[in-house]
Amino acid sequence: MKTFDILSIGEPMVEFNQTRPGEPNYLQGFGGDSSNMIIAAARQGARTAYVTRIGDDEFGRKFLALWKEEGVDTSGVAVDPQAHTAVYFVTHGPQGHVFSYLRAGSAASRMRPEDLPLKLIRAARCVHASGISMAISGSACDAVFAAFQAAQATGAKISFDPNLRLGLWPLSRASVATDAAAAMADYYFPSIEDARALSGIDEAEGLIDWAHRLGAKTVFLKLGPDGALVSDGRQCERIAGFKVNAVDATGAGDCFCGAALARIAAGDGVFEAGRYATAAATLATTGFGAVAPLPRPDAVRRRLATRPA
Repeated sequence: MKTFDILSIGEPMVEFNQTRPGEPNYLQGFGGDSSNMIIAAARQGARTAYVTRIGDDEFGRKFLALWKEEGVDTSGVAVDPQAHTAVYFVTHGPQGHVFSYLRAGSAASRMRPEDLPLKLIRAARCVHASGISMAISGSACDAVFAAFQAAQATGAKISFDPNLRLGLWPLSRASVATDAAAAMADYYFPSIEDARALSGIDEAEGLIDWAHRLGAKTVFLKLGPDGALVSDGRQCERIAGFKVNAVDATGAGDCFCGAALARIAAGDGVFEAGRYATAAATLATTGFGAVAPLPRPDAVRRRLATRPA
């Protein structure tokens, strides 16, 4: 009996997002790709759970309150009295949004395979993680693979976003780990920038072929404002982006993952899910922060209705 549609494993981070470029004005919010993703999925109606470690601090308590409010099960969240909840800052300028992190030694980086809530993981229809979930420490990387293996043993699907952060680990190590995760993935969610860095291939169709050669069954290649390419290995569909007044792209890719998986859990095919996720991710760029702008289904449906069938 599967209790949850989607379970995510990774590191939540408290966010301080600059609201005016060049000025010291920051809006406190919530981030962390795996947390953003599971909240996005919950907002689309999926039954969700999260596995992580947080500090025994005010930020950790704020996260617990957030997940409870969003309907995300927290029975897999451990409170670590010896480590802190991670923090990051987002600044905005001519080069786009830039991240600065205070995450070394975070509670989530202390995740280990032996501490995983295996009963909870086995109760999920789909288990999701990212390259960041693995890059924060060697033990966290091992925990992600252990979670994937436990999930596969019960027939669950695996979802993976490489979310490459070269400030956390070198490309050579990242490539080995993320390629291995992609080989296990039923749903693979690379951005075009990450796929190019990991593969050395430039053109989008070649990146789709590369991802399938790794072993990924369904590939959602995220193209930012240009939409997405979705391939199930037999058919490939290009999904155009939507024009919006984007103010902050933080968390948009995570929104895409969560919305797509939620729609798959609801019974949509992967191409229909990709179209929905593209609309949802577009809406996520219209406000500041990773979580606050994540859309609800009514808003996504209205956005989809603006495009002729």
